[in-house]
Amino acid sequence: MFKFWGTRNLNNLAIAFESLVANRLRSFLTALGIIFGVGAVIAMLAIGNGAQQEILDQMKLVGVNNIVIKPKSTDKDKPSSQASTDANAPKEEATKKKFSKGLTMADAANIQATLPTVENVSPEVVMDQDVLYKSRSGNLKLVGVDTNFFHLNNIPVDQGTQFNPTQLLNGEAVCILGSGVAKKFFVGEAAVGKLIKVGPQWLKVIGVTEEKNINSSMQSNLGIRDYNMDIYTPIRSLYIRYKNPAKQTFTVETGESGWWMDDGNNNANSKAGELDQLIVKIDRAENVSEAAEVITRMLKRRHNDLLDFEVTIPEQLLKQQQKTKDVFNIVLSAIAGISLLVGGIGIMNIMLASVLERTREIGIRMAIGAQKRDIIMQFLFEAVLISLTGGIIGIILGVVGAYFVDKVADINTIISGLSIFLSFVLASAVGVIFGISPAKKAANQNPIECLRHA
Repeated sequence: MFKFWGTRNLNNLAIAFESLVANRLRSFLTALGIIFGVGAVIAMLAIGNGAQQEILDQMKLVGVNNIVIKPKSTDKDKPSSQASTDANAPKEEATKKKFSKGLTMADAANIQATLPTVENVSPEVVMDQDVLYKSRSGNLKLVGVDTNFFHLNNIPVDQGTQFNPTQLLNGEAVCILGSGVAKKFFVGEAAVGKLIKVGPQWLKVIGVTEEKNINSSMQSNLGIRDYNMDIYTPIRSLYIRYKNPAKQTFTVETGESGWWMDDGNNNANSKAGELDQLIVKIDRAENVSEAAEVITRMLKRRHNDLLDFEVTIPEQLLKQQQKTKDVFNIVLSAIAGISLLVGGIGIMNIMLASVLERTREIGIRMAIGAQKRDIIMQFLFEAVLISLTGGIIGIILGVVGAYFVDKVADINTIISGLSIFLSFVLASAVGVIFGISPAKKAANQNPIECLRHA
């Protein structure tokens, strides 16, 4: 019996296939809705997966529970007209009110010592320097850091070693190269142990960082550099060897240094010791917002009530960005779903019209022994074949579209096997659901009336 049932359905499938081939253009036009719907579903899921992976990569890059502090210029950095016209205010007090040393190492030490929820603090100073090794040259960024920098930014040293305490304390002429710098200047040779000229100084390479995937969108969204193209040196080395060592002061006993000095002209507004960035790692996620508020109040008090810095929480920015992308993906997925719905309605309409056109054919099949289930299966097979064919073409279109978006629009896309399987199942379901009504209508025709149909 099973063999008989299978043979009958194979015959019905063959008849359905012959009917579709005989009307190729109409079948293709009927499948267009499915094609674009499935293609849109795959492309949207690929964009959504890519966006999610990009957010995860950015989270790893900026670190979890980090607070980023950067200096910024304020109008109060300039001489205050109010202070200058206030005859009652002492000159020193007026100068204090309108001036701040900027973000310094003393601020970093104070944050570390004051907040119990702070795990690590990583100061950074960035300078542009001309770099030379043999015949290769270029202008790169020299970044003064300590060992906390690599930990807080998830940048492990792939070759060589980290800075040791002696190198950090004495400001030795050593450096760690970003992976991109090592590839550019040390072609076909190991960088560790070699000397490279950075600005006026020769630095010994003691390590090379692991390559990080940092695209242009990450740099613009997070305000970060391409860490692969930086040269890292102990922050004390940078100040001693590149920031006029005769004017630097150190407080080794307390571990603090204002990195602040007079410029030789009694210019109170000199900021030669200002940090370019300060990263603070908090112990738990629930303490980040509170810690950011405390740090803001603390720095404002230390900077004479000048808001010459900005405090940002990268994790919160990324979460907000993720919410925006989620809404965007939901809207696009809804549009893709509507396309599938419209495609299904199109299949049903065409199949209903086909039933009217083939009324005589239905009557002849019934007259020679076809049962209602044979007619149902024939038209249902036609609907499913249209859907599956459209689904296959749509999958190809979606994969090509996702690749095109990735390469041309510079939007990261990830195509998963699950999205292809889901699209295929959706296409099949659309064919079955929207093919049932036309199939039943065809099967419920009166054979005699069908034979009389011209």
